Amino acid sequence: MPVELGLGLVWYAVFVISTTFHEAAHALAAWRLGDPTARNAGLVTLDPVPHMQRSPIGMIVVPIIAFLTSGGGWTLGWASTPYDPYWASANRRKAAWMALAGPGANLSLVLLAAALIRGGMLLGLFAAPLECTWTQITAAQSPGLMSSVAVVISVLFSLNLILLVFNLLPLPPLDGSEIIMLFLGDRAADRYREFMAQPTAGLIGLVVAWNVIDILLGPIRVLALNLLYPGAGYG
Repeated sequence: MPVELGLGLVWYAVFVISTTFHEAAHALAAWRLGDPTARNAGLVTLDPVPHMQRSPIGMIVVPIIAFLTSGGGWTLGWASTPYDPYWASANRRKAAWMALAGPGANLSLVLLAAALIRGGMLLGLFAAPLECTWTQITAAQSPGLMSSVAVVISVLFSLNLILLVFNLLPLPPLDGSEIIMLFLGDRAADRYREFMAQPTAGLIGLVVAWNVIDILLGPIRVLALNLLYPGAGYG
């Protein structure tokens, strides 16, 4: 298997796992907070199949196209979880916590990857690389199987960091746009929700987010690396 194809498959597999975890967290939080819509649709599950069936374009078609057009590197896509808009309107703070559950799931996967890296270092399996890339957050101490494991864990760390930052941007239709509701009064929240309901709001939000994310990711990635490897001085 060519290296590029193998790496692309790793990115896609981690994307599917991470996106499923993200959407299942939304579905579980909504159910526990009073909206059973996603649960009734069978989405309170870590089985990726129901999520892929709901979002085949975002979880299958677009990631494959992204893989092919990137030369076998990155992949990207999306998924969604249904909810009752009337419940969200009547329970805006609960809806905000439901929205926060998705990025929270990505944060937990970043922390899991970090724990695996630090644990591997204690066991002498991993070491901080001289130069970090998105696919080499950690380096194996010896070639072979552990080199492949290091790549998978690196992609798990990187992709979920990207998803975490992207989804927290306070722009519709991203999760961060709902989280703002936690900090608004009733009148301001009503006006804000009216704005988000505009047909063009989501499109404008995605365009802005796509341009902002590159500016934010660099510094946040450096911060994350220096937290992962205290004293390493990555810049």
